[in-house]
Amino acid sequence: MAIIWGPSTSERNEQAPKIERCLTFLAEGAASGMLEVDAPSYKAFRENVSALARKIGDRGSDDDNLPVVKDILREFDTYRQFAEAQVRDRQNGWRTLVSALLRDLLTTMGIDPASAGAAPLVQRVGSLLTGEEIQAYRVLLADFLRLGGNAKASALRVADRSTANDNAAGLRGGGAAVEHLRRILSRNGSGFIVLFRLGCLDVIGERFGPEAVQDSLMAVSAFLTHTLRSDDALYHWSDSSLLAVLESPASEQILSAAMQRIVNNNRDITVKMGERAVMLRIPLTFELTPVAHFNTAEDLLKLSRERETTWSGR
Repeated sequence: MAIIWGPSTSERNEQAPKIERCLTFLAEGAASGMLEVDAPSYKAFRENVSALARKIGDRGSDDDNLPVVKDILREFDTYRQFAEAQVRDRQNGWRTLVSALLRDLLTTMGIDPASAGAAPLVQRVGSLLTGEEIQAYRVLLADFLRLGGNAKASALRVADRSTANDNAAGLRGGGAAVEHLRRILSRNGSGFIVLFRLGCLDVIGERFGPEAVQDSLMAVSAFLTHTLRSDDALYHWSDSSLLAVLESPASEQILSAAMQRIVNNNRDITVKMGERAVMLRIPLTFELTPVAHFNTAEDLLKLSRERETTWSGR
């Protein structure tokens, strides 16, 4: 008689994995692989699945175990819907925040977010999905913001945050304007902020170089310094804008009319372009903002470009 060494049939049956135990391990393992988007909800989901998985009996029939399996699937589907909704909400929130931050950055640099060059970038940042798209967008944005690049965001639009007078206008920088506003606010003073923008400087810079731009800025700053009151303070805000702090008790309507007259009296100036002197008039626009509209001095860096009041020189 042949003797067969090894476990008996009954022992082999006892050692064989139970299908119910496999389902338990599978359910708990799948739960551990789900995305954790919210710690309390994820913990509750894992606990619910684990509790249901343990209800799958070793000796239960399919009719007994099937309802439990359906409950487990229902837990997975409920958590999946919750997680997807959370991810969508967070994505929308981050996209809105990034778009707002980009608009603030462009505005701070003196670039109109609604301009032809900037608007596509502002619109596109909220629809980026893949890592490749984000990387490609970063390259486009860097090219747009690069000083001296082909985009409108050139050195002409970079804001001056210094307090020194080492710029072409010969005026103290925008940092000094912030400090001036801080002193006014500290004593609950009143007045107005006027942001003068110089037009066509990009075109002048592209055709005749930075020296022509500097000559234009110096000429306009001299004109405004001569025209404004002696106690008004004028600052170099950027290489395409100047900022005045007017501690005047006059009303906004009166000052708007006064600024209109100043802009309208803007005269032709002589600018050296290349080897010749050229007579031209730099278009001026302005934005008038009461000091009372600023909560802090740093709010000066967020001057709105959307509520701009403009008066073109004639």
